[in-house]
Amino acid sequence: MALVSFVGRVLFASMFILSAWQEFNEFGVDGGPAAKALKPKFNVFSKTVTAHTGVEVPEFNIKVLVAAAVAFKGVGGILFIFGSTIGAYLLALQQVIITPILYDFYNYDTEKKEFGLLFSKFSQNLALLGALLFFIGMKNSIPKRQLKKKAPKTKTV
Repeated sequence: MALVSFVGRVLFASMFILSAWQEFNEFGVDGGPAAKALKPKFNVFSKTVTAHTGVEVPEFNIKVLVAAAVAFKGVGGILFIFGSTIGAYLLALQQVIITPILYDFYNYDTEKKEFGLLFSKFSQNLALLGALLFFIGMKNSIPKRQLKKKAPKTKTV
C-alpha cells in the first residue's frame, strides 16, 4: 500500500512541479507570460475586494508574486512526494492565493464563454485544494490512531 500511496503522491505533485518548471523557464526579467496574465487579473481582484469589503489590498510586484508561486509549487511538490505535510501546506497556500485571482469567473456574465471556462478551472483547483486538505487531515490523524493501538494492555487483578 505504501507504493501505491507514493505513486499517487508523485502523480499528484507532478502537475505542480511541471507547472513550476515551465513558469521558471519562462520567467525572464519581467516575470514571463505568467506575470503578464496575472497583472490585469490581480488589479481587478484588488478593486473587487476593496469595493466589497472596504479592505485595501496592498500593492504587490507581480514578478515577486509569480516567483513565490513558482517556489511554493516546486518546493511544495517535491516535499509532498515524500509525504511531508509542509509540502501540502505550501501547495494549499498557493492554491488559496492564486485560484480566486487567476480564475475570476465572478467578473463575467454567466452567458459568456469565459465564465464557463474560468468556473471549470476554478472548480478543478478547488478539488485539488480539497485533496490537499484531505491529505493534511489524514496525515494529522494517523499518529493518534497508532498511539491508541500500541498502548500496552494492563492486567487487572
